[in-house]
Formats: sequence, C-alpha cells, structure tokens
Amino acid sequence: MASFVSGAFNHPGVFLDRAQLEFIRLNVNLGLDPWKSAYKDMMNSSLAALDRPATPFVNVECGSNSNPDIGCKAERQDALASYAMSLAWVITRNHTYADKAISYFNAWSYTLQSHNNSNAPLQSGWSGASWTRAAEIIRYTYNGWNATDVTQFENMFRNVYIPILINGSTSNGNWELVMMEAVQGMAVFINDEDVYNRAMSKFLLRVPAYIYLTSDGELPLSTPTNNLTTPAKIIKYWQYQTTFVDGLTQETCRDFAHTGYGLASIGHVAETARIQGNNLYPDNAARGQGPNGTDVQLGKRLRLSLELHSTYDGGAVPAPNWLCNGTIGRGLGPVTEVGYDIFHTRMWYNMPYTKNLTESQRPAGTNYLFLGWETLTHANNWVW
Repeated sequence: MASFVSGAFNHPGVFLDRAQLEFIRLNVNLGLDPWKSAYKDMMNSSLAALDRPATPFVNVECGSNSNPDIGCKAERQDALASYAMSLAWVITRNHTYADKAISYFNAWSYTLQSHNNSNAPLQSGWSGASWTRAAEIIRYTYNGWNATDVTQFENMFRNVYIPILINGSTSNGNWELVMMEAVQGMAVFINDEDVYNRAMSKFLLRVPAYIYLTSDGELPLSTPTNNLTTPAKIIKYWQYQTTFVDGLTQETCRDFAHTGYGLASIGHVAETARIQGNNLYPDNAARGQGPNGTDVQLGKRLRLSLELHSTYDGGAVPAPNWLCNGTIGRGLGPVTEVGYDIFHTRMWYNMPYTKNLTESQRPAGTNYLFLGWETLTHANNWVW
C-alpha cells in the first residue's frame, strides 16, 4: 500500500491549517467582507447558540432518508454545532465557545456505542467529517480539553466510527467519498498512518470512478469493488446517461444535490492531504493510483466538474438534450467555495460559471448534513 504521509502529521491539519485559521480570524476582526458577513451568518444559526443542548444517543439508527431517525439529525447537527463553536473560538478567542464545543465532544464520546440500519455508513461519514474538523481545531489551539476526555473521543473514532467506514461502499459515489473524508480526518486526529493510507488509497480509486474525463475512454472507470463488468451495468450505475463529457459525474443525472456532496468531499479530502504534505491538485499528482493503474488527475476532474455543473445550476443555461435527456435536478448547494478558492484564487484558472454561482450564494451556510460555512473558511483563503 502506498504511503501518503511522510513523517509526523501536521496539526491542526484537518481541512484547515493554522495559517488559514489565522487568515479567517484576522479578516473577520478587521471587519472585512465576505468573511465578516459569513461569520455573522454562522453565529445567527441555531447551531451556534450557546444554550443549545447536546443530545447524544447510545445507538443511532438511520434508515434510508433517515427513516427511522433515531438520533440521526441530532448527531449530525451536534457535530456541525461543535464545528461552529470551534470556528467561533478561533475568531474571538473567547473560551466559552471552545468549552461549548468540548461539551458536544464529551457528551457523544461517553454515550455513543453504535450506528445501525441501512444509512449507518453514510450517517457515520457525515457526522464524522464534522467532528474531525471541530475536534482537530480545539485540540491543537486550546488547552482546556482534558487529556482523559481527548482519549475518550479518540476511542469513539476507533471503536464506533472507523470500523463501519474503513471498508467503503458500493453505493452511489458520494457515500464512499464522505466516508473516506471522515476516516482521513479521524486518522489525522488519532495520528494513525495506516488508517490514513487505507482511506487515501480507497479515495483515489473512487475519484476517477466518480468524475469522468474523456481520457478515461468511451465509458467511465469503475472501482474494483463495484463489479461493473459490462457497459450496460456501467450505464445503469451512471443513471442511464450514455453521453460522457469532461466533468460529468456518476450522480449528475440523479440530481445536482447528491453530486454536490461528492464534489465537496473531494475538495475536503484534497485540502487535508495538501496540509499533510501531499498536493493532489496538479495533473501529474497521484499517477497510477486510480482504477487499473490509471492516473487520478483529481485537480482536473474536480475543476472541470465544478464548472460543468455551475454552468447549468443557475438555470440561465438550459440543459442540452444529451445531458440527462434535457432534464436535470438543479440545486448543487453550498459546495463550490472550496474548489473555487483552490483553482481560481490559488491556481489562476478562469472559471466564470463557478465564480458566478459561488458569489451568488455567499455567504455559504450549512446543509445540516456535513457542509458548513465555507465562505467563512475558504473565500479567497490563499494561505498555503
């Protein structure tokens, strides 16, 4: 198995590093937009209320579409609330926010024992992705989290989350992408190189099987575990789309919302990988690590996919007949800020449709699943 970490992990090192956190703090405190408005928007959210109680469950049971919902919404939103509190702590240096984040961590880590039912892996990925961002910030910027409680939180990751996530999924691609996002973050938090490498290996197999490039051939690539052995099976898995263009995803013709989840996780994982010393954005990165030894080309895939979907998401440009039979489910969601920052702000690519969509949606808020306040964290955040 390839190694994706050289030496010790960098901390804080999940999605945001110390320089980026300082960039956010400085711009909000200087009263500059869009960061000031984005921070105000986050703090006006019910998730940022200091009197909001944690509601942990022993066993979280989530079926399809969260039916049943036994702790599903509560877990996701408590995790996002802890992330809001961690960002508020960084920006204000008010320990009340850090302590509130810790109250969520402790409530769940001393209670949660399992995830069950059909959506358990996805639920674990969504919640886990938010937990890791928040906990990494608090652990490495605040000295008020008791060591015993930190260990308990680590144990929750090791015993409850990682076992249900690490083997991935053969469901629609957004599942496996957010599952590997969560495992990657947990691996950083618990300083486990083996778990990190397993997550990254599976992630790099999934990205080229999720976003199509014409260089892949006549049909999209597949992960080894998906058993898509015939063209008919591939086309069915790609929502019966038969015309493939650069940037199309496996879920484009399902709807743009689920596509947005997948694109968001790809950007999130790539950001954490960059912080850990593995820049996946150049076209020559991760060569030979895709399905059947193909090149991953993560940066090119994500950049073209964001621009393709942004072109049609606003509704000004109608969907052509070849795309999903001319009928698309718009609603990409607050998912473009990170990719736009990467490719336009840092790498100088011209992305006019992504620019228009990103700026029209500011300040990007939360989808109450695993996305949170990315205008605040990544608008023009060019600090490397």
